[in-house]
Amino acid sequence: MDEYMSGLKDLNRRSQDILRHIVETYLETGEPVGSRTLSQNLSNPVSAATVRNVMSDLEGLGLLFAPHTSAGRLPTDAGLRMFVDGLLELGHLSASERHKIEAQMRGADSSQGLDDILRDASQLLSGLSQCAGLVLAPKNDAVLKHIEFVPVDGTRALVVMVTEDGSVENRVIEVPPGITPSALTEATNYLNARFRGRTVSELASQLDVEILSQRQELQEITRRLIDAGLAAWAGSDGGLAQFSNTLPGSGGGTSDDSRSLIITGQSRLLDNVTAMADLEQVRKLFEELENKADLVQLLGRAEQAEGVRIFIGSESSHFGLSGSSVVVSPFRDEKRQIVGVLGVIGPTRLNYAKIIPMVDYTATVISRMIGRET
Repeated sequence: MDEYMSGLKDLNRRSQDILRHIVETYLETGEPVGSRTLSQNLSNPVSAATVRNVMSDLEGLGLLFAPHTSAGRLPTDAGLRMFVDGLLELGHLSASERHKIEAQMRGADSSQGLDDILRDASQLLSGLSQCAGLVLAPKNDAVLKHIEFVPVDGTRALVVMVTEDGSVENRVIEVPPGITPSALTEATNYLNARFRGRTVSELASQLDVEILSQRQELQEITRRLIDAGLAAWAGSDGGLAQFSNTLPGSGGGTSDDSRSLIITGQSRLLDNVTAMADLEQVRKLFEELENKADLVQLLGRAEQAEGVRIFIGSESSHFGLSGSSVVVSPFRDEKRQIVGVLGVIGPTRLNYAKIIPMVDYTATVISRMIGRET
C-alpha cells in the first residue's frame, strides 16, 4: 500500500482525476473510457488532446491499458490498487444495513455450531455483495464422544470417531496379521478410557505421548493396532489435525493447518455476466476456486494484518488469470486472538466502496458472537 500511496503523490491533481473517472466507469460498466467522454465529464474540463496525453502518461506508468488499438482505456490491476488505496471514497453502512447484518446473524439457531454460524455469515455476505462468500474457519475442536475399531475382514478394520456435536468420521485401516476381536475391543476401550470428553486437538497432541508411556501395559498386537489407526488418522504429514479437518460440517476443503474453507454463493458470480469475455472470466474463477489449498494459503495471508485486506487480480498468483478480487477481514475469539477470516471473492469490478465496510462490520459482529458463545 505504501508503494501505491507514494506513487499517487507523484501524480498531479488532473492525472488523479482522470484515473479516478476511468476506474469508476470501469467498475460501473466494465467498458473502456475514451478521451472525448472524459474531457466532458471532468470537474475541471480540458481538451480531449490534453486528456489523451495524460492517459498516455498513465499507461506508461502501468496504471492503464488499451484493450484495442482505437479503444479507450481500462485500469490495470496496479491502477485499481492505486484507486482503492488512495482515491476510493469508502461508503458507510447505514443504521438499517448494520441492523440487517446483526439481525440475520442473531437469527442463527442458538444450537448451531461455529461452522454453521460461519456458513450463515458467508451466505449473508454473498447475498449482500452478489459475489461468492468466503470463510476460513478455525479448526473443528469438537469434543470426542466415542472411538471404536470395528472388524471388516481378516486384514482390515473400520475406525469410527464420533464427536459430541454428532459428527462421524470413518477410516478403513489395514490391521496386523492375526488380529482378534478381543484386541479390537482392547484398543477401543483404551482410547475411550483416556480420550472420551477431550477435544480433537487434545487427542492430536497427547495420543503419541500416551501410547509411548503405556506401551508396557498394552499387548503387542493392541499397540500395533493403535499405531495403525494413528497412522491412518495422521496421514503422511503427521498429526490428527488432518483427521479433524475432514469432519462433516467443515464446509468443504481442507488445509495443512486443519482449518476449513467455506465457499457459498458461487452461482451469484453469473448474475451480472453480460458478455462472453465476462463469462470466460467467471469460468476461470470457478476453476481456481476448486484449488482450495491455494485459496487457503491466500486467506492465511490476511490473518497477518489488522483490518480489511484486499487482493486484486494478478497481485495474487492464485487468481491473476481470472481477473478477480478478494476482500476479507479477520475475526477474533473471546481472547481477541485472530482465528479466521471472512469476506467475498468476485471479478475485479467489485463495488469496493460498499463491500469493504460490509466485510469489516460483519467480521466485527462475528467476533462479538464468538466471544459471547465461548
